[in-house]
Amino acid sequence: MNYLNDLAADIAGWKRDGRYRTLKIWESGSETWMHLNGRPILQMSSNNYLGLATHPKLKQAAIQAIEKYGVGSGSVRTITGTLDIHDELERELAKFKGTEAALVFQSGFTTNQGALASILGAEDVVISDELNHASIIDGIRLTKASRKIFAHKDMDQLEAVLKETQHHRKRVIVTDGVFSMDGDIAPLPHIVQLAETYEAIVYVDDAHASGVLGKNGKGSTDHFGLHGRVHIQIGTLSKAIGAVGGYVAGAQLLKEHLIHTARPFLFSTSQPPAVAATCLAAIQVLQESTDLVTRLWNNANGFRADLKQLGFDTGASETPIIPIIVGDPALTMRFSDRLLEEGVFAQGIVYPTVAADKGRVRLIVTAQHTEDDLSFALHALSKVGREFGLIS
Repeated sequence: MNYLNDLAADIAGWKRDGRYRTLKIWESGSETWMHLNGRPILQMSSNNYLGLATHPKLKQAAIQAIEKYGVGSGSVRTITGTLDIHDELERELAKFKGTEAALVFQSGFTTNQGALASILGAEDVVISDELNHASIIDGIRLTKASRKIFAHKDMDQLEAVLKETQHHRKRVIVTDGVFSMDGDIAPLPHIVQLAETYEAIVYVDDAHASGVLGKNGKGSTDHFGLHGRVHIQIGTLSKAIGAVGGYVAGAQLLKEHLIHTARPFLFSTSQPPAVAATCLAAIQVLQESTDLVTRLWNNANGFRADLKQLGFDTGASETPIIPIIVGDPALTMRFSDRLLEEGVFAQGIVYPTVAADKGRVRLIVTAQHTEDDLSFALHALSKVGREFGLIS
């Protein structure tokens, strides 16, 4: 059998269901306005929350690191791939997160794969929110632990699972800090309280909370004042921090254990020195001022209120991630395409990323957006929303 026939059948099905999409080839950096096919487009789907991807201090740090170290580290961390710039970044991340130590991985995805597979064994159980990110789901699949899923943010169900799993050696509750498709925040204080009552470990992935929640963007643990009560904090360097990578923040013993057991850490070349230097510069920028985070939240809260006033369904959003719920997958993608014609890029998100009847365009407001930018987006959304019957 020609395996390509199977692939072609899958692709044909996606096209039939309206779920097929091609990659957009952007012709400029991650700015508010980006060029696509020679045309300026307002970017409303970027994870560059604070605009740090093109921040002058970060660009300068990258250039200086290339001049000093070259373009690559040349090895995995356990051989010659740990440079002083990597060590400095990890020490600064630990101070930033208020933990004993931090360990950097090549991406947020591999961070979850490496950390979960390392801390969970056959005698353990992992308890996961049903809407956790794909990297958490895949990380759990790599473990031999038993698995329990609780309904999204359902604390009664979480407690019931904790009660029925007390015979396991370790119980690890895993949750996103901010959920990437709906933009809502995990009930972390309640999770921590239950974990302390039933002697479980709390593992929080702050991919969309890093640089967004908490003082200076320190994350959901800081946002709720839970320092010392969240055992494992996962952060990303690929979104608000403006570069690429992920990290685990927690106890020094956890770091030492991961160095010896986390396979993505052990078998992947370390971050290029310019990336490490860029991430370090981003942490320094965040600690110097709260202006970027404040502007981000002012923009997000105002824009969400305007969308609701127009009549759009923004779901459970309470962060700069603001979905407009459309429903039907094909309609969702046509809505996204029509917005692009009006000069606004808002990515359509459909099954299997979200439920089949929960298609949405996911808007992400950033600190870089001006009042004029957001007014432009609102005008396009209002016009196209009425065309599609999403608002009256």
